[in-house]
Amino acid sequence: MLFLFSGSSKAKTKGMEKIDCLFNSYANSSLGVIDPDGIEALCSDLGVDYTDVRILMLAWKLKAGKQGYFTQDEWRTGMKALGVDSLSKLKKALCELEIEVGKPTNYEDFYTYAFRYCLTEEKQKSLDIDSICELLNLVLGAQFRPQVDVLVEYLKVQSDYKVINLDQWINFLRFCQEVSLFEKKMFIPYLFAQISFPDLGNYDSALAWPLILDNFVEWMRQKHS
Repeated sequence: MLFLFSGSSKAKTKGMEKIDCLFNSYANSSLGVIDPDGIEALCSDLGVDYTDVRILMLAWKLKAGKQGYFTQDEWRTGMKALGVDSLSKLKKALCELEIEVGKPTNYEDFYTYAFRYCLTEEKQKSLDIDSICELLNLVLGAQFRPQVDVLVEYLKVQSDYKVINLDQWINFLRFCQEVSLFEKKMFIPYLFAQISFPDLGNYDSALAWPLILDNFVEWMRQKHS
């Protein structure tokens, strides 16, 4: 038993050495962390863009606390959780990570993390509209393209809000999940025309939506009236 335990311990040690070696190949040696330059180099070797949502998913898996930086402890914990100790394994793990994040139990956690990860200043609690629009496209665009497109359009033209807080951000996801915005067609024979309008019939303003979403729905209805 002692021999088996010893062999297992050696294997774990070797595995951690490989994880550390991978970390060191991208880390800033003077800072002891993988900094933005290191992440960019990692992305290049992985064959993905620096702005690819999978890099944000990787940060989520590592539980990275600071945007653009991976500490050695974060790297070790994340790589162990992914079962990764080499670049080739990490490439494969990125695809599996997309599936993991897509699970309903994980997605809301990832979505909330994405907002908090972008808070780069101490005591910062909100993000500017441009950043929110980019983040919506990144984390929601693939699943809710019609909703994201009109929401981003509204955020860019409205002037009431300069920043978005976490509660509003979370409700954007809830809105996309619960409110239908797909185009419906109404044919009017005597006009020989079709009128397109978004179906907002299941939006109930009494259900404690943030005011920004009440305003958005009013804007949509006026736009298509």
